[in-house]
Amino acid sequence: MADLSINFAGIKSPNPFWLASAPPTNTGYQVMKAFDAGWGGAVWKTLAVPVINTASRYGSVNYKDKRMIGFNNIELISDRPVADNLREIEEVKKRFPEHAMIVSLMFQTKEEWHQMVRDAENAGADGLELNFGCPHGMCERGMGSAVGQEPKVLQTIVEWVMEVAKVPVIVKLTPNITDITVPARAAKAGGANAISLINTIQSLVGVDIDNFVPYPIVDGKSTNGGYCGPAVKPVALNMVKNCAQIPGYDLPISGIGGIETWRDAVEFMLLGSSSVQVCTAVMHYGFGIIRELTAGLNNYLDEKGFKSVQEIVGKAVPNVQPWENLNLKYNIKAEIHEEKCIECQLCYTACEDGAHQAIGLRPDSRIPYIIKENCVGCNLCSLVCPSEGCITMERVDDGTEFLSWKQMVAAGDSPTDFNDPRAGGINHHYNDPDSALVKSKPLHYKSKETETVAEV
Repeated sequence: MADLSINFAGIKSPNPFWLASAPPTNTGYQVMKAFDAGWGGAVWKTLAVPVINTASRYGSVNYKDKRMIGFNNIELISDRPVADNLREIEEVKKRFPEHAMIVSLMFQTKEEWHQMVRDAENAGADGLELNFGCPHGMCERGMGSAVGQEPKVLQTIVEWVMEVAKVPVIVKLTPNITDITVPARAAKAGGANAISLINTIQSLVGVDIDNFVPYPIVDGKSTNGGYCGPAVKPVALNMVKNCAQIPGYDLPISGIGGIETWRDAVEFMLLGSSSVQVCTAVMHYGFGIIRELTAGLNNYLDEKGFKSVQEIVGKAVPNVQPWENLNLKYNIKAEIHEEKCIECQLCYTACEDGAHQAIGLRPDSRIPYIIKENCVGCNLCSLVCPSEGCITMERVDDGTEFLSWKQMVAAGDSPTDFNDPRAGGINHHYNDPDSALVKSKPLHYKSKETETVAEV
């Protein structure tokens, strides 16, 4: 069985699954319950001068029968006295000495940062996470994402913290920025030991169309909140990858953003995360999901022949290339396996209206067929098909040629004007525009050319 334990920038943990700084880490009761269930670590809900939170606080995006694919919150940092939090942190650490206890902090002055770093360490913190990501409430006060969006300010505060910190320091980055690598570099310049990302994305998740107020509603008004949950995972993966690809960047990354299953966690690890943090999934399903997370990761590592988590960290990063480096000679075509077709014809509709008109319908059958000469290998049909394995994408080139856009430009062989015959779409089939009108008529269409009436 693979070893799930990790050493993240000097913070040891029995497994890479941590609770993110959020409502599930608001109290000692919750963190103890999580550790007892099997979570490897927890980032305590952010400590600062206590705030006042609103009611309500949460909103969500539901899709068909799936609830909370996206989750929005306007909740702020801990509203409990700092002394109470520190006391409970100490109690949890004494009870669970082998688990990672990271304390999230957010303050303004150098003196406050120094004091709270010492207090958190005295309470037993194994590491500190500096919250430079909160996109609502705190940023209006010059904290949270207001710091994360200003690299020089971020670096300065990190330097303040590093003056007194005796445990590893993690900088939590905001995604509400043009280039995530800029604050990532600033964190390293300030002396941080690691980074974590992403924090929540500034958002509105919907509007009450009867009362004209966005959700969540607070006495007839609302505000933007922080978006998280499964819907943000693609954004988070890309930003983690961006940081992992910074030349010479050696800070460990703790991945956050929509992690709900062990597969999600593996994807973050393959793109550079050494640990992963979970919030929304716990708020949805509870601490018990850790059993599936650890079991799934264990099975994956064993099946692939890996002995530890660290062996998979960043393995997919070299395979993420700029578009200009992709092989333009690689060619695939769709293949419909008729025995698996449920005759819904969704692939036909999607390709006909949204892609390249490369799927046809027979007059005597509801099973579509691929028009090979029209197929460009976009794979839309395989994505919309509800029958697993019915449509596959099959390679049709022999794999011997490689030509990238970068190579074409370097050789002076790329299209240079609007009618250049070297353009990619020149040789593709396109239906005559007038034929669209024939297909769209509800009953009959009278051809202008022949003056005959055709059945539609």
